[in-house]
Amino acid sequence: MDPTLALAIVLAVALAVAVVLGLRQRLRLDRLARLVGGPAGQDVETAARALVEDREQARQQVAQADQELGQLAGLLGVGVLRFDDDLRVRFANAAACTFLGREPGGLEGRSALEAFADHEVEAMLLSARDRGASGGEVRPRGEDGRALLIRARRSPGGGLWVALDDVTKLRRLERIRTEFVDNLSHELRTPLTSVRLLTETLARDLDDLVVPDRVRDRVARIDVETGHLVQMVAELLELSRIEAGGERLYLDVVDMAGVVRASCERLRLFAERQGIRVEVRTQDGLPLVRGDAERLGQVLLNLIHNALKFSPAGTTVTVSATAGPGVVTVSVADQGPGIARQDQARIFERFYKVDRARVRGMGGTGLGLAIARHIVEDHGGRLELRSDEGQGADFHFSLPIAADLASGAGADPRAAQPAASSS
Repeated sequence: MDPTLALAIVLAVALAVAVVLGLRQRLRLDRLARLVGGPAGQDVETAARALVEDREQARQQVAQADQELGQLAGLLGVGVLRFDDDLRVRFANAAACTFLGREPGGLEGRSALEAFADHEVEAMLLSARDRGASGGEVRPRGEDGRALLIRARRSPGGGLWVALDDVTKLRRLERIRTEFVDNLSHELRTPLTSVRLLTETLARDLDDLVVPDRVRDRVARIDVETGHLVQMVAELLELSRIEAGGERLYLDVVDMAGVVRASCERLRLFAERQGIRVEVRTQDGLPLVRGDAERLGQVLLNLIHNALKFSPAGTTVTVSATAGPGVVTVSVADQGPGIARQDQARIFERFYKVDRARVRGMGGTGLGLAIARHIVEDHGGRLELRSDEGQGADFHFSLPIAADLASGAGADPRAAQPAASSS
């Protein structure tokens, strides 16, 4: 072969290879430019420099946001802490340091146990990390009487946010209120009881005297109103003790069917005078619950009495007890005027009464439902209301079945049909 031709062929092959390699390099550069955010054909060095500048700008923005967040948290009266997934403090505002008895900046880097010196708080934060949220009230050691309300939430980006509210003053005011009500009730009970006894004595003495009928009516009125005051003081004292945790429950296994029947029997004469029929529905084979029979009877008496008091003559009040999954549900339903929607949210507040024009002359202290709610909640249940105005009201609560007796309850209680009776 001619050496000149051979050299030309080699040069052509070399040129082709160079072109191919150049195209490949150009494609790589274009791809790299696109990856760093620049258009195809842009100088890679320029694109990389722009990327570095964007990164630095982003870092400055994050730092500025952290600084503003810290300033905002510092203005709050609520303690704010940020924990990482290992439960170490990454941020704590001034309020949090004050609440926990630390110098400003003295919490960063500490574990939850070091920060709070309380295993319960550590368990609370672990629960929030695993479940998403947790909370409670604690009294930090070393802080004289301080009470902190803790709310912990898991952050979508990892770690935890924890808010601390100082409720020390609130708890002190609640204690003062409870003590005041307790002391006042004690002070009022004796003179009111004396007035009641004197009024009863005076009413008996009037039987032997010739006096105008208006005098007898006024003495009778004094007796009734004094009775209302005595009842109010007694219920106020009881509610105060319940809220303060001073009333103990004597738990035992309780047959709610028997409690329902006994409560209805106690109010049978009152129902007859009102011209109202009481229908009792208790499920056959109703499981036993664990509770205080006397207290549960008090709840039922209150609910049934209210139903009878606000029901028109000729209607029916239905008291039922049925079993569900793990609970026994008790319901008291009437056919009275019902409760307006705007009143239902406050019906269990102390002294709250619905439209006074509709209940004038009905008596009552406005404390019965508040007491009933506390008793049910102390049993692990919840007292609730279903009502549409003009269509009656249904108060109901559920109690857990006694765990150690649930397995011996026999057949599935949900399969049993309620047996109806009336009084």
